[in-house]
Amino acid sequence: MIHADQITGLILAGGRAQRMGGIDKGLIPFHGKPLIESTIARLQNQVKSIIINANRNITKYATYGYPVMMDETPDFSGPLAGFSAGLKVCKTLFLLTSPCDSPLLPIDLASQLAKEMVAGDYQLVYASSKESDGKVWAQPVFCLMRSDLQKSLEAFLQKGDLKIDHWFKELHSSTVVFDDAQAFANVNTPEELKTLEEASV
Repeated sequence: MIHADQITGLILAGGRAQRMGGIDKGLIPFHGKPLIESTIARLQNQVKSIIINANRNITKYATYGYPVMMDETPDFSGPLAGFSAGLKVCKTLFLLTSPCDSPLLPIDLASQLAKEMVAGDYQLVYASSKESDGKVWAQPVFCLMRSDLQKSLEAFLQKGDLKIDHWFKELHSSTVVFDDAQAFANVNTPEELKTLEEASV
């Protein structure tokens, strides 16, 4: 068994959000509160502690009382740079990652991924979602990984590859399929924000 007190949560809020006009997505109002607050609320009971990965508005994110870690590279290198920042300060055996703009993330994300990790002794387990038509989509930014993967990720990033699925293929990894695709819906446009708000009234 992997318990919540063995897991650190990492919220990824370090992107450019170009499709939202460059606004910091974690701070966009969702039902009147910044999006990241919904992520924190759903994540905090699944983990021992939380780290926020952000590259701007550091002071605002720090008001939530959690450590805020910036990417080591200043060019918005994507989620793997965020993973790396989180792994460097993670003090638990496992790191659970989630983006800041998926306010309906599963409240059993950690437990389901942990169950699979233990079953196959995996290094990393990521979520996938199943649409109503049966189609399955990988959701790689929602994943549970062993915190000792820091050196593996550093070596991978030094090759200049930033593709998350390429790194996963180098590991002993697996996925868990969640039936509720809406749980992984994220905000990339104002229209998507409106749709998500209506779906979560």
